[in-house]
Amino acid sequence: MNTPTRPDVPAAYHGVWARTLLESPEGRDTTTWVRWLQTGLWHGDLRVPAEAARDTPDGLALQQGFGGTTAITRPDPALPEICTWQRTIDFQPPRSTPDAGHMVFETPDRVIETGVHGRYLEVWERLPASLGRRIALARLDAGGQPTAERLLVAGVYGLHLRPRAAAWPADLVPDETLGDVLQRRPAQAAALLDFTIGFGTLAHGVWTVERATRPALEGQALPCALHRVDTEHARVERGPLAGDWQVLEWVDDERPAHG
Repeated sequence: MNTPTRPDVPAAYHGVWARTLLESPEGRDTTTWVRWLQTGLWHGDLRVPAEAARDTPDGLALQQGFGGTTAITRPDPALPEICTWQRTIDFQPPRSTPDAGHMVFETPDRVIETGVHGRYLEVWERLPASLGRRIALARLDAGGQPTAERLLVAGVYGLHLRPRAAAWPADLVPDETLGDVLQRRPAQAAALLDFTIGFGTLAHGVWTVERATRPALEGQALPCALHRVDTEHARVERGPLAGDWQVLEWVDDERPAHG
């Protein structure tokens, strides 16, 4: 059963996408590790620059990642579809413009994104084995209420997002980076960096972390047995994600469309 709160993102977008190229006025980037996981409504994204020295607060602050819902629109029939990533949680400070791109599929598993509110081009390629299962969960607190923490699954891949508890400083400057904030407020570094996004494979009750905002998680094989309890609830047995979760979306009986 799929239980989104509005129409699904088209199937063409489902799965996990790896960015293979970014071109912008700042230059050309083929080395940053980027994964975008898309379910029928929910997305999660993690970006780890190759040059980031992640043993320092400044290096950790170069990472990016966010999660929320996704909307596909076509306001102008003469132009490509627009994909808008509506961020509800974000490792970096809020942006002053929406995160939106024109999307052109060169093949079913390769899409070109160009900026709506900025000048850039990104090439995305879908990972094999990222279709056939779509799950989105929100962790429940001790009182049974959903939190902002998310667990997303696409095919054999899983993405976990746990936002920081700390609020942004009141003197936040529009479009500044987390690195900028830490330069001004180094005493708050630990609290502002306390934001976990981890991506890896999720199969046979084990979540193997490939990349994470917390480098110590990378390479770990963590217990993560995921069970659906009923229409609205799921449970994770064992491991750091253990507990009760609300089902936002659960599709596990469809066949992959490609590959």
